[in-house]
Parts: sequence; structure tokens; C-alpha cells
Amino acid sequence: MTASRALLLFGTEEQEPESRRLEAGRLSAELVGGNLRTIRFSGREVLRAISFLVRDRDWGTCEAAIAELTVEQGEAATIVRYDARFRAPGGAVLDCRSTIEVLPDALIFEARFTPDRDFETARAGFAILHPIVGVAGRPATVEHGDGSIERSVFPDLIEPWQPFKDIAAITHEVTPEVAAECRMAGDVFEMEDQRNWTDGSYKTYVRPLALPWPYVLKAGETVHQAVRLSIRQTGAASPTFAPTAGAIEISLRRDQGRLPAIGIGLRPDEVSDELLDAGLIRALGARHLICHFDPEAGHGAAALRHFRQMADFSGSAVTLECFVPCRRSLDEELGDIARMVRDSGLRLASLAVSPSVDRQSTPPGSVWPECPPLEDVYAAAQGAFPEVPLGGGMFSYFTELNRKPVPADRLSYVTHCTNPIVHAADDSSVMQTFEALRDVTRSVRAIYGDKPYRIGPSTIAMRHNPYGSTTKDNPSGKRIAMANRDPRHNALFGAAWTLAYAATVAGAELEVLTLSTLAGPFGLVAGAGEPVKEGQPRPLFHVLRWLSQLSGGRRIAVATSAPDRVLGLGADLVGATILLFANLTPDPQTVTLAEPGMRRLILLDEGWLREGAREPEARAHAGAGIVLPAYAVARIDISNRSATAG
Repeated sequence: MTASRALLLFGTEEQEPESRRLEAGRLSAELVGGNLRTIRFSGREVLRAISFLVRDRDWGTCEAAIAELTVEQGEAATIVRYDARFRAPGGAVLDCRSTIEVLPDALIFEARFTPDRDFETARAGFAILHPIVGVAGRPATVEHGDGSIERSVFPDLIEPWQPFKDIAAITHEVTPEVAAECRMAGDVFEMEDQRNWTDGSYKTYVRPLALPWPYVLKAGETVHQAVRLSIRQTGAASPTFAPTAGAIEISLRRDQGRLPAIGIGLRPDEVSDELLDAGLIRALGARHLICHFDPEAGHGAAALRHFRQMADFSGSAVTLECFVPCRRSLDEELGDIARMVRDSGLRLASLAVSPSVDRQSTPPGSVWPECPPLEDVYAAAQGAFPEVPLGGGMFSYFTELNRKPVPADRLSYVTHCTNPIVHAADDSSVMQTFEALRDVTRSVRAIYGDKPYRIGPSTIAMRHNPYGSTTKDNPSGKRIAMANRDPRHNALFGAAWTLAYAATVAGAELEVLTLSTLAGPFGLVAGAGEPVKEGQPRPLFHVLRWLSQLSGGRRIAVATSAPDRVLGLGADLVGATILLFANLTPDPQTVTLAEPGMRRLILLDEGWLREGAREPEARAHAGAGIVLPAYAVARIDISNRSATAG
């Protein structure tokens, strides 16, 4: 049976909700699933989204079932009305009646919601997203609940805590002639810097995090909330902004440092599949195995023997990613782990440690759990493994590292992961995370200077949920926030995301970058019903192999005139320049590259998948224009010699 285009691009037949454009005058928005996205005035983005969201007790999203939706399009206004029903995992139902009114200079979104019985939630209400591009570091005027005015700025480096609290309204400049005021009513609002989680936004949300959660909405009690966006024209009418169309121009800057080694994650719960797929480590050229080890999850001598077997077969260096229970003497606990490592014969190239308690996030306003000082944990680790370079940070996300900085003077390197589906899992939001990922690495460098730095394993799917009791199961292969598997990892989307991730962090001068495990839903090998045949490498395998081939090469910084559509990186190797590009969109994109030399082009695209996803072949390429189909990844080899290198 011929695979559908949706399966090849996204790994799933699920269709994203349809988008409907709402507009009045020069103000426009996209209506998607009952919420508003891409709110623009004269074509410029004012807000990224206004959404009414309901989270369950573990911060998972309760999806809205929309009914009775009507849209009245008039000359002076567009009015939307609909009913939404949210169902909690325990069966409780929250019914919401919403109205959206779009005027030439204002937008009003109101919601009245009532539970049929006591409804347990971590948050229920509005979230407003300000974009970061063109806004970070810029002035903001905040009106507080008591009427006082605060004149400040949106954070430039990522703020670990809420930059603004008790917000009644916030005003920012859209252009020098246009200001936007966003006013909230119905509860207490505050802002967090969502770049902590690589969201491309600042989020203003209902109900302060310092209040207890989960909390209960009482049966039969109706709550009313509203958001009003007002546009203020402060000068002459601004021209309509139109995104740049046509070919995307590429510029290169050479000798920008070195590219990182590529790592692959190993997990004790995937032992049998990892043994079957061990040959892919060599084929990939991965130089590091990031071996997850958690005594409280039952990991012990058998897991360490498995890691040794994988290291012996692959020849890769081993980093043990080790949780420390901190329930007994630290010297005893780490001494026991060291003895098991010695008995297994496993040789460690490095060791990263983290107290077990730090696997869960401590939100602002919460009491920090009891934990030994990190200095003591690191000293005990160094005592147990005296010859092994020690890493520290967080095995979860930058958020937790930003909120609990580690004493880096004790460490050989710092480390953390990221995840793009903590808050939203639609295609646009996932690809917009690269806007924030740039600021993540910039913020780490601001905190830790030139300390060696590693990232990963970071994947689209969530390995661990620091914000609740569990990740979300996803047996149907949908786009679900906080899901423990994501179908896009298996498809062209996942390959493009992987390359774009590497391109975005390249300037941070990482030591090791890990963007996949070997086996399982975060891994390299296809299962049943995927875009490639079961047992074959997934598309992102080829991307990671190319990145491995560039490891240690002289990095070429690749700038594109449309980084929201195409990202790239490159390296100068002996006799050849190799450039890699990813299309972040479902539409074809053309890049223009004025670089002399003999070229060969390899494309990972829909056509390649339809032909069986065999070993990708290079073909000669002439001319400056290169067309990248939907979510395609391209490799361009440019040789200054008679034979093509690489």
C-alpha cells in the first residue's frame, strides 16, 4: 500500500485542526481549535497566541471538544461564538462558552466555564503569548492589580523566575508608530519566560504558580475570564508588513570554531533492542554513549554490563548519566555505584551525577525539597571516581538548571536537555522552539562562561516529565504535549527538526550533542507502520550520521534570510566544504547559494522515502538555486579538487 504524504512528512495520519482567518481592518488572527494564533496588525506579529487552556493535575493538556461554532463576518467586526468541553482523566467535565470579537483596533476573547463536578486542574484559563523576536530586551509597561505602573523590559537573557507578577495589563511597542495593550480580567495573571522550555514566547497566564496546585474548580460554579487587546496608533499609519517571499539567501562565515561530537543515548529498558541495533552506532559514527543509570528505577549490575557490551562493540566513549538517591551517606551510595562499575569492567570517559530529587521541578513559590548541597554530591562523586571527568547540571531541562545553577567550579562540564512539547505540540510551535533555543545556549554561556558544555539526549518526545507524575501515553500517534512518543520523530519532520537543532546550537561550541537514543520511540530504528520499513533506520539516522562526519571540522556559520523557514550549518573538511540545510515548513523553499566549486547534492525528501529510503545517493548539482521540498534535509558537498570528498 502506498504511504500517504501525511505519514511520510509527520509519521501520522492525524490532521492538525483547520485554521480560519479572522480580520477587521488591519487587525487579523488565525482561529485554530477555538484559540487564536498569529495575531497581527498591518501584517506584523503583535501576539503569538491567546488561548483558553485546561491542564490536568499533571500539567497534561485536556483537549477541547468544540461545538456550536459560529462566525459572523461584518464590515466593522468579526464575531466568533462556540462551546468547548474539556474532560479530565478522571472523567470530570468542564463546559466553556466562549466569544471572540475582532475589531479594527481591538480584540476581545471572553470565556465562561462551569464544571459538572469538582474538577481537579493545575491551571484553567487564559494564556497570552508575546513573541520573542523583536520583543526580547525591549521596553514593557506593566499595570498591576492595584493600578500602579511598572516600566521595565522583556528579559533578554532567559529569566528563571517570573519577570512580571500581578498583571492587569501589559503594553509593548509593535513598531515605532504602534503600541499594543493586552488587558486581562477574571483572575490574577503573571508572566513566565517560556524560553526556559524552548517555547518561542513569553507567556502571561492565569493563577500564580506560588498558589497550591493542583486545585479544584467547584461543581456548578461559573468562572468568567476575559482578555482585551487594544491597538494604539501613536503616529502616521504604518505600512503593511509582508513576509519576504522568493528565494532565501545564504551567507557563510568560516572558521567559527569546531562542531561537537555526536552522542547516542542508551537506556536499560531497551536492552534487547539495543543489542539487535548495536551495529548502527558504528554506522552512525557516534563517539559517545550517554548511558542512563538510576538506582531507584532498579538499575544495577546488569545495566552496567550491558553498557560495557555496547561500548566494547562500538568503540564509543561512555558517559554514565547517574542519579544519586541521596538516602544514605553520599560516600556509601557513590562508592557502591563505583564498585558495580569496576566489577562490570565498564570504563567511563566521563560521569554526570544529579541528586534524584532534582528529577522533579520545583516551581516558583514552592518549597525546595530536602537535598544535600551539590558541592557535597560532587565531592563524593570525585572521591568514588577520582580519575573520571565529572559533569553536572540537570538531566531534565534548561528550566531546572536556570532555577538551580550548579557550582561549575567543581565540574569538568555542564549539561542539560530540552524538550519542544512541554506546553504545545502543534507543528508550528515545535519548529518555533529554535527561536528560543538560541537564547538557551546564550544564557548558559552567560552563566557558565567557556566551561565545556553538553546537551542531550534531547528529542521531540518527552523522556521524563519533571512537572507531573508521568509522561503522556500516545498509542494513537497524535500530536500530544508531554507525550512519551511522538510520530514526527519517525518521519521527515523529525529529520528536519534534528538538523535544525544542531544548526541552532552550533555557535555554543558544545563538546557533545545527543539528539537520539539507539532504540525505542526516541531511537534510530523504525517500528511497524512508520514511513520506512520496520527495522530500517529512520530518516534522522542519516542526519546524525552526516553530523558525526562533520564532528571536529572547522565550523561554517550559515545565516539564512528566513531562519523561520530554513536553517543550516556546515564545515570545512580536508578538500571539501559540506553544508547541511533543513526546510522547517510544509512548503517548498528555494535557497540561493553563491559558492564556487564542484557540487554534489543529497536530498532526504518525500521522493526519497517513496523510493524505499535506501542509502541516499549524491547527484551533481549546478546553479545557485536549490529547492528544498517539504521538511527536506539537504547535504551539499563542494569540492575544490577533481574528486568529491565526503
